[in-house]
Amino acid sequence: MALTVREMRIDELGMVVDYFHHSTDEHLLKIGVDRAKLPEPAAFRHILERGFDRPVRERERLVVLWESDGDPVGYSSCDTITVGEQAKMHLHVIAPDNRRRGIGTECVRQTVKIYFDHFDLQRLFAEPNSYNTAPNRTLQRVGFRFVETHVTVPSWLNFEQPVTRWVFEREQLADLDRAVPRTRADPY
Repeated sequence: MALTVREMRIDELGMVVDYFHHSTDEHLLKIGVDRAKLPEPAAFRHILERGFDRPVRERERLVVLWESDGDPVGYSSCDTITVGEQAKMHLHVIAPDNRRRGIGTECVRQTVKIYFDHFDLQRLFAEPNSYNTAPNRTLQRVGFRFVETHVTVPSWLNFEQPVTRWVFEREQLADLDRAVPRTRADPY
């Protein structure tokens, strides 16, 4: 399986819209998304496209596509960006069949490098739902450090929920490829 991580093109943003609109209620609950907050598909796509014509460092968000053998398997988005300082990442494996296979770990490793490079970050945060084990284990495996668990509304699509706050610091980049690998005993 050849994994590729790259910036998502504007013509591929429909995949993000479809991911949310076609997810089951159970999956949306697991990732902390409030279906009532999802804009209609055309409006959602417009939100994602906003600023795509600007240089990357001036955008509100950057979306990175994860591919396996040329087929999309997931994506990450980065927002709440303060260039030269910090940003917040989100991670999603889109097809249920690809979850719990370790794809996320390698893709997050590569994605972290992209965000640090594009925005000259000092730190990168992630706040997955505390009850969603897979992204929490993925972040830990990649080398993110646990900061705290707290209750918040992590983004404009979410409901209030307990989240686990993780951070990855610039000085960790040198160790990124030595992150803890997934084992057969670990199904996440």
